[in-house]
Amino acid sequence: METLLLVDDNPAVITALKVLFELRGYRCVTAESPAQALELVEREPVSLVIADMNFQADTTSGEEGKALFYALRRTQPDLPIILLTGWADLTTAVELVKAGAADYLAKPWDDNRLLASVANLLELADVTHQQRADAAEKKRRAAQREQARAQLAKQYDLSGLVYQSDTMHQLLTTALQVAKAEVPVLITGPNGAGKEKIAELIQRNSTVRDGPFVRINAGAIPVELLEAEMFGAEPGTYTGLKKARSGFFEEANGGTLFLDEIGNLPLSGQMKLLRLLQTGEYQRLGSSQTRRAKVRLISATNTDLPAAIARGEFREDLYYRINVIELALPPLAERREDILPLARHFLANRPLSPEACRYLETYDWPGNVRELANVMARAQLLAKSHVIEATDLSLPKLKPRSRPAYEPSLKEIQAALATAGSHAEAARQLGISRQALYRRLEKNQQDLL
Repeated sequence: METLLLVDDNPAVITALKVLFELRGYRCVTAESPAQALELVEREPVSLVIADMNFQADTTSGEEGKALFYALRRTQPDLPIILLTGWADLTTAVELVKAGAADYLAKPWDDNRLLASVANLLELADVTHQQRADAAEKKRRAAQREQARAQLAKQYDLSGLVYQSDTMHQLLTTALQVAKAEVPVLITGPNGAGKEKIAELIQRNSTVRDGPFVRINAGAIPVELLEAEMFGAEPGTYTGLKKARSGFFEEANGGTLFLDEIGNLPLSGQMKLLRLLQTGEYQRLGSSQTRRAKVRLISATNTDLPAAIARGEFREDLYYRINVIELALPPLAERREDILPLARHFLANRPLSPEACRYLETYDWPGNVRELANVMARAQLLAKSHVIEATDLSLPKLKPRSRPAYEPSLKEIQAALATAGSHAEAARQLGISRQALYRRLEKNQQDLL
């Protein structure tokens, strides 16, 4: 139940106000002087104050009411205060409304207007309180995320990785937790999302971080050279080969092998890879000598491997061999909190205009982080000033600027409030949200007097 503090030295006024509000379900507490009012506010929670401006029979200056108002404002700046006076003074009204008074009514008051004012102010106070609570919770969570990121950076080598989103933080936490294990890891996600960067972080935080880190695009190896590329070849094995060459498994021995685009590896190569992963043994082409390689395998693909298995394009047994841990890296469009931090990182010390930031955040980034890096590099070259503007980005299919929200005039608001029974109904008539109506009222209180 909302509690109203009624402050007036006239018992008849107090009685009239108590009857008016208690019949509507409000709880009322009363004070006959500013001193009693301040003492009461300190003692118990009050939702709204209705206070007289004069407390002595021979006083009409309103100075006592002003002093009470400013004293309440100092201790409780968000407390709604409605001022009543039998001596209307527009100058004083404007001064106090500018200072934060919620309303200023002359005696004798209009019951309906006073009731509507109280109801709307309490509703607005609830909305404001909730907004501040939401903002505080958002700030608290942001601080928690920042602390968690700092702790992760302290515990692991992040190599300057830039991110802000919870999604990336959760993925990195998992990746770094499994980095020291010798299990194969499969990184899935679209092209340009940063799969190789995640593989590098796993390598840097693994038990073989001092070993080699060999990167191979598995889908780019010609089928006829696949076995030689994987396992190496002896001299004379094929035309032009005059000395022995090592394969990428041999080169990665004692370290990490990153097989990118493994979904494009031909079936013949998949079979040979599976055999090596099962036994750790291989032979160079043209040699009968069995060799062994101890390699930490990290694979990556933008292919839907389960779908490829169903089509007969990828071996199911190989899939389970390389997919002990799967890290699903989402596209940049699904972690928009990362866009501006990454953009600023790519730009070094060049600032972005607000309009450029808006376009960056609303663009869908089909090319993901790679496309963002290219856009920033191009913008630095083409920008006509030190500040990067939206036109410098040269983004295709820029989203049009949203139309400004409809904002009714003060006359329209006054007309709606005069005919509507509540602020909610007035907002409906105006075609705006109740919160938008409250913001407009707060912004223009002095003009509404």
